[in-house]
Amino acid sequence: MKSMRLAAFIAVLGAAGAAQAGDAGYLGTWKIVRATVAPWAVPERLADTSERTRLMGKTISIKPHGITGPDPFACPGAHYRMTDYTPGLLFQGAFDEMRLNDKTVDPNKLAASLGFHGTHIKTLETGCEFDFHFVDPTTAEIGLNDYAYTLKKQ
Repeated sequence: MKSMRLAAFIAVLGAAGAAQAGDAGYLGTWKIVRATVAPWAVPERLADTSERTRLMGKTISIKPHGITGPDPFACPGAHYRMTDYTPGLLFQGAFDEMRLNDKTVDPNKLAASLGFHGTHIKTLETGCEFDFHFVDPTTAEIGLNDYAYTLKKQ
């Protein structure tokens, strides 16, 4: 009898977790619609546009238990945490790092140049090599090498 109650309890917890994940606004298909040269870009590397060309127009699907899409964005073991980042923490702390090297760099202005507003930016940590930074509920950005890729929810 106890094992049946325990199994029922576990099933309820699992269903509640799935419902929560299903209600998450970040779940779904996102299309890469733009590649902007990132403020941290190394000019010598910009001549090679093969990665940018390969990724443009591709889709990334954020599912409850993993991310599918073109390399390097596929992540079958993703685990999510939604949090707020300051502009300096965006793109794995690239803007704060730039400020460390040059005190005239303003992370707030760099973030604004990429479309972010304010000092608290919703960020989906994925447990993978990249995070999704949200400009608004249907627009996210991911940093990869010398570009900030803009994704639109489909």
